[in-house]
Amino acid sequence: MSKKINVLDLFCGCGGLSLGFEDAGFNVAFGIDSWSDALKTFAFNHKNAKAIQKDLGLIKISDIKDEGIANIDVIVGGPPCQGFSIAGKRLISDERNLLYKSFVSFVEELQPKLFLMENVPNIMAMGKGIVRDSILKDFEAIGYKTTFKVLLASDYGVPQNRRRAFFIGVKDAPLFEFPLSDLDVKINTKDAISDLPDRDIDDGSKYSIKPRSEYQKRMRANSKLLYNQQLTNHKPKTVEIISLVPDGGNYKDLPSDLQGTRKVNIAWTRLNSQKPSFTIDTGHRHHFHYKFNRVPTVRESARIQSFPDDFIFLGSKTSQYKQVGNAVPPLLSKVLAEAIKNHL
Repeated sequence: MSKKINVLDLFCGCGGLSLGFEDAGFNVAFGIDSWSDALKTFAFNHKNAKAIQKDLGLIKISDIKDEGIANIDVIVGGPPCQGFSIAGKRLISDERNLLYKSFVSFVEELQPKLFLMENVPNIMAMGKGIVRDSILKDFEAIGYKTTFKVLLASDYGVPQNRRRAFFIGVKDAPLFEFPLSDLDVKINTKDAISDLPDRDIDDGSKYSIKPRSEYQKRMRANSKLLYNQQLTNHKPKTVEIISLVPDGGNYKDLPSDLQGTRKVNIAWTRLNSQKPSFTIDTGHRHHFHYKFNRVPTVRESARIQSFPDDFIFLGSKTSQYKQVGNAVPPLLSKVLAEAIKNHL
């Protein structure tokens, strides 16, 4: 690109979306989020960006004019949608919708060339399409032609069957076309994490196992040291039960008297070594390593999300799991960012 294309990341979290855009050659100039832990991780890993801790449900852009936000070409972000309030056939205005409305207001005020808004897949079906249609109308009202699609991360090189919805709107340009997947073989869980050992590793230690796949080489390309590879110590009974579940199995593989020990349908689920992972969550501890009798480490979870090893997570281990689970996979973000770069 002949000039920098500046990005503002709203609800940036630890910065998965931003990392993909940076890797595609964009300049991530600002990240805004209310969660201090995630913002510290964002600032540590996006050193050229200004991290701003603000609650986007409570502020307007005029409230942060002193932060110097200007000349923004692209706005990205994933406003939480859990609070969408629907009445009849419309999305009604109340405080539960403020985070999404804040995203719209930033786009209206800053007038970027393009925006990308990410969300959970069921946003498309909420209220029989009311939420989706309201989003399209809101952006059309401020001058943006918007298209949308639900993408499966494993179709784009991420070792995880994570589905996410994306809305991409353009101003004074043709409608954006989502990139098609050209992946022949999906990356499985074993290829993602089999080089990470079953023992506690002090942050900043050297790798003890050589990479065993091209994906692992890619994740380790800019890193000589290992971080976020601390194990969870389970109770002996928990370890015993996990050991009874085979690679890719779940509670149905347990003896009948143990099947009801956890009252959730994802209980005692092992990753499948030969398939992409199911969606990495924020640390509910029901999903286990395909081989070892424990939950994946933060680094293993980050690998499954496609964070490279030089992306270091800060905060408590519980916080780190949540940061990883909430993020957009950077490799999926990069694919979209490259398509956006070509579109612009």
